[in-house]
Amino acid sequence: MPALKASIERVTLRHLERDAQGCPDQSRRMTDGELVEQVRAGETAAFGELVERHRGAVYRAALAALGNEADAEDIAQEALVLAFRRIDQFRGDASIRTWMISIAWRLSMSRRRRVWWKVTRTAVQETELQVLRDVSPSPEARVQSAQFIKTVEKEIRRLSPKLRDALLLAAAGDLTQDEIAAALNIPAATFRGRVRDARLRLKERLGQEP
Repeated sequence: MPALKASIERVTLRHLERDAQGCPDQSRRMTDGELVEQVRAGETAAFGELVERHRGAVYRAALAALGNEADAEDIAQEALVLAFRRIDQFRGDASIRTWMISIAWRLSMSRRRRVWWKVTRTAVQETELQVLRDVSPSPEARVQSAQFIKTVEKEIRRLSPKLRDALLLAAAGDLTQDEIAAALNIPAATFRGRVRDARLRLKERLGQEP
């Protein structure tokens, strides 16, 4: 078991060290469910394949919550290691990808509540720039305006946490509505409503037609 733990803790977002003797059969693409069963049987490389498939979505969920690449990488790494350690707790009610995203989101929320993080992490969320595409009638021109960007950033931060999180997750890309709803622990219809309300409020505050 220590060898397995050491192996999975070397997994990073950009470089995955695979065990050449334990790689899953590549003659066909295994399903996530099959890979999960291999991990439970002690095949560390099978989890490496799951990481390759879903690490991007895990990272983007963390980035939407924290708005900082370094923090998002830390949380994504922590979430993947935690998913490996708790693989026996995965019940299969949702996909393994959704489960991993939910772990990353909970860890992100925990970090966001820490006082030191609130004090040191005041940088603009990168996903906020993506929101410009949804609230600006001419994104290419608007994105070039530093003043407009600052205004949008300010208004996004004025949104309630529920609306802001939904909006930024929607703008993160590569996450389905069902996955985001599961991470937020709300129905998909509620998530869609929050995104709609957030966009309407932003447009109103920016003086645009709904």
